[in-house]
Amino acid sequence: MKFRSERGASVVEFSLVLPLLLVIIFGVVEFGFILYNQAMITNASREGARAGIIIQTPRKSTADITSVVNAYLSNYLVTFKSGSPPAPTTVVKINGAEADPATAGLVTAQDFLTVEVRYDYDFLVLPKFITQITGTKTLFASSTMRAE
Repeated sequence: MKFRSERGASVVEFSLVLPLLLVIIFGVVEFGFILYNQAMITNASREGARAGIIIQTPRKSTADITSVVNAYLSNYLVTFKSGSPPAPTTVVKINGAEADPATAGLVTAQDFLTVEVRYDYDFLVLPKFITQITGTKTLFASSTMRAE
């Protein structure tokens, strides 16, 4: 009885496993980018809230706080797209209601300032594959601080 040669069997097996292996590896990398960006958005909301609660005359406006958040994210957000990343949505609230600190005024230490940041994360490594299944992922962070 003549046995067939098993030469090339490992190449065939590797070619069957390689796509799954690449999806797993790039999925782990993508998940790492999402976690890093979430941490940066959390830090940006904290920086915006900190800038908004400091006593100064005049108080920072919503536009000033938004520019603090955007400046932080332009320095630290991971994106492989040319130019600046898409702008996040920043909402400033005083005692739970959306308001501008420059006009509403934080008067006492009983007042709270909340900065909420939303960012639509576009998948970087596997964009076509993932966005067809899930769409874009919205990252959200909120920081609340007491007025000084």
